[in-house]
Amino acid sequence: MDLSVLERDNTGRCRLNSPVPAVCRKEPCILGVDEAGRGPVLGPMVYAICYCPLSRLADLEALKVADSKTLSESERDRLFLKMEEDGDFVGWALDVLSPNLISTSMLGRVKYNLNSLSHDTAAGLIQFALDQGVKVAQVARDQAVKNWRFVEKLQHLDADYGSGYPNDPKTKAWLRRHVEPVFGFPQFVRFSWRTAQSILEKEAEDVVWEDSLAGDLEGPGRITSYFNEGARVRPRLSHRYFQERGLEPATAL
Repeated sequence: MDLSVLERDNTGRCRLNSPVPAVCRKEPCILGVDEAGRGPVLGPMVYAICYCPLSRLADLEALKVADSKTLSESERDRLFLKMEEDGDFVGWALDVLSPNLISTSMLGRVKYNLNSLSHDTAAGLIQFALDQGVKVAQVARDQAVKNWRFVEKLQHLDADYGSGYPNDPKTKAWLRRHVEPVFGFPQFVRFSWRTAQSILEKEAEDVVWEDSLAGDLEGPGRITSYFNEGARVRPRLSHRYFQERGLEPATAL
């Protein structure tokens, strides 16, 4: 494994990967993600994936693979060499994130925290495997999506929702077809995704919450208004607790 790219320039990240075994482009594969170096104050953080066909899973287990933290350094070296020898059915890829990249990401004007950096790195490695043609097994998810039981009694509901990913035109079209102006989407949809929120903002009815209205009235005005001797435009309301109980401040007895 050649880390000379990182040694020449340790300000960013580098990706290393094995050749993709031909069998991994033909048969459904299982893929695992591992991480090392998230906690230390020194050195890089490394994320790695390893994959093999489901039909060869027993062969991978025969190598006695395990959580890297439970293995000694010599055992990890032995396993890696063995995996390279078995390159006809085992593939791997890794991202090495330099300490400088981690520091500048977390301390930049726009924060890129360690959780986000870790998430995106792991997702990027999985996407890399998919882009290389590795047939990562999604059987369980595919079956769950295909046989999803909607608790909502919706009319004209179809299952032509494509891959489910935000950039899939079929998925976007399905969301637009099945958005309900008042209640939004069925529970099948992740409301928190920006794609769903954008469609709700355009297609669904606006909602004004009681707390939002009170907050608008209670919020501060322009900073220049504090230097104006005249009355402020927006009156300051008392807390909702006092409004609901009809309580007002007493200035005289």
